[in-house]
Amino acid sequence: MRTPAEPNPPRVDVVLPCLDEARALPWVLERVPPGWRAIVVDNGSTDGSAEVARAAGATVVSEPRRGFGAACHAGLLASDADVVCFCDCDASLDPGLLTGFVTLLREGRADLVLGRRRPQGRGAWPWHARLGNLALARMLRRRTGLALRDLGPMRAARRADLLALGLTDRRSGYPLQMVVRGVRAGWRIHEVDVPYRPRTGKSKVTGTWRGTAQAVHDMRAVLGEGAAAAGR
Repeated sequence: MRTPAEPNPPRVDVVLPCLDEARALPWVLERVPPGWRAIVVDNGSTDGSAEVARAAGATVVSEPRRGFGAACHAGLLASDADVVCFCDCDASLDPGLLTGFVTLLREGRADLVLGRRRPQGRGAWPWHARLGNLALARMLRRRTGLALRDLGPMRAARRADLLALGLTDRRSGYPLQMVVRGVRAGWRIHEVDVPYRPRTGKSKVTGTWRGTAQAVHDMRAVLGEGAAAAGR
């Protein structure tokens, strides 16, 4: 059963998975809405990212096991807020936009809110990453009936609901597994357009063919899990 909408303003944590993002962190952290807690999950940085985050007032969690899902889930487990948001901390996405996501949750209009990335300028979203994302969105629609246009990292949901999903992926399939299991749980999933800027520094995933291929592989495995569950 889904958690009902909160009658009062919810407490909100923003989970920021981090691997060598010292240059981008100041820009990102200063845009976290006032009163919200930033949880920076250090996923093995060697550039002083953890120190930069602490100096800016963020809560820092260490997750030595590499993987986007591992970092996101460590942040989720570290949270004690009503609502948990997720956002990349490479300055490609503005966490200030998450206030609109939380409003949709609070008003009971959605159980999971996703940011649909709208590229701003050349180099914001490499074409090979867009093609991979489009293919996965089409596969998701065929498997679940959910018509999404993006499977991006910016999102918000109630913490209790997220924990109830029992997410197990600890690599690039984590965001998709959240959607697939949310569909199975009867969640209302809503997309919001968000500007997507060129990131600060080099991408570890979508900036390379190899990284994109690995992400698509991980997500295809998650879709296979969803298909197997539907067939039972």
